[in-house]
Amino acid sequence: MRMIESILADAAAITAMRRDIHAHPELCFEETRTADLIARALTDWGIPIHRGMGTTGVVGIVKNGSSGRAVGLRADIDALPMTEHNHFAHHSTIPGKMHACGHDGHTAMLLAAAKHFARQRDFDGTVYLVFQPAEEGGGGAREMIKDGLFERFPMEAIFGMHNWPGMKAGQFALAPGPMMAGSNEFKITIHGKGAHAAMPYLGVDPVPVACQLVQALQTIVTRNKRPIDTAVLSVTKIHAGEATNVIPDSCTLEGTLRVFSNEVLDLMEQRMRVLSEQICAAFEARCEFEFRRNYPPTINHAAETAFARQALASVVGAENVLDYEPTMGSEDFSYFLQEKPGCYFVIGNGDGTHRAQGHGEGPCMLHNPNYDFNDELIPIGATAWVRLAEQWLATPR
Repeated sequence: MRMIESILADAAAITAMRRDIHAHPELCFEETRTADLIARALTDWGIPIHRGMGTTGVVGIVKNGSSGRAVGLRADIDALPMTEHNHFAHHSTIPGKMHACGHDGHTAMLLAAAKHFARQRDFDGTVYLVFQPAEEGGGGAREMIKDGLFERFPMEAIFGMHNWPGMKAGQFALAPGPMMAGSNEFKITIHGKGAHAAMPYLGVDPVPVACQLVQALQTIVTRNKRPIDTAVLSVTKIHAGEATNVIPDSCTLEGTLRVFSNEVLDLMEQRMRVLSEQICAAFEARCEFEFRRNYPPTINHAAETAFARQALASVVGAENVLDYEPTMGSEDFSYFLQEKPGCYFVIGNGDGTHRAQGHGEGPCMLHNPNYDFNDELIPIGATAWVRLAEQWLATPR
């Protein structure tokens, strides 16, 4: 690995900042303390900032030379609404809130790169440091775009990085095209007619209708979309009734749909609506169908992905830049990629053996109460950010 010496020298100080953020987690659109820490550090290093974009976002602006070219680097800053099981020194001090996805580490890696940029500006152009709030369900990327991120800070491309447990520290992975699936939610309320359970013929029982519908929805996956198109449709909640001798008035189904393309999403939503309404009608029940599109699929641009692969290889070697297998998880960096060319990639977080004494007994996986970011990644990720930005601004468009 070819680490930048000044970043290695600052690793302990940046690690302390990361652990401070970990100990004081904040949920989406509430990241005021975290934003204060970021803004204070950037200002102390002489980097101009803009605050309040997307409610609590921070953008740092590092300029050098006379070129009008610019590139964006993004880190997410919010935590999750869950209780931490670790009890090492930097564990969460706020019950019910935890950095269980490593956004504290993503912030630290970009801060480490920012500090280097402030001292060694070996590029001609502008690097925008995008510290984004509310990735965990709040759509902070979408809100920053609404607030004019790309109009105020016109960048040619934007790049994002996420840690990946189970992959060796010092390795990266990426792929052109889909990296993560789009996330969508549905709620289907079946309105029947309540009755005594001993006299079902006097009512319309929504429960068997729901059973028929759960089975029918899976036929969309197996019979309506092409087999080579990926989709996961899961009914995760079924709520009905209050007493064993009463046929309920209604039954509610809820769940999630994950896809890699908007074309498949359109097809799935349309078929779900038709099946729901017509199956309910066949049983003389009434259907109320709700569908919410959350995060779009995260789809990398081919040219920017090829560029990122070369830039990362210059840091860790081509043998440590792997092909990424797409996951059905979701990520709101997708909104950025709908507006600008770019690439989202992952950095290995190791197997969990980095955790100090006092960690929980469970695995060090994302969204797990025993998770902790691997601080060994800070100089690796920061060096990768620096080289990626330098090489982008030095490469002819």
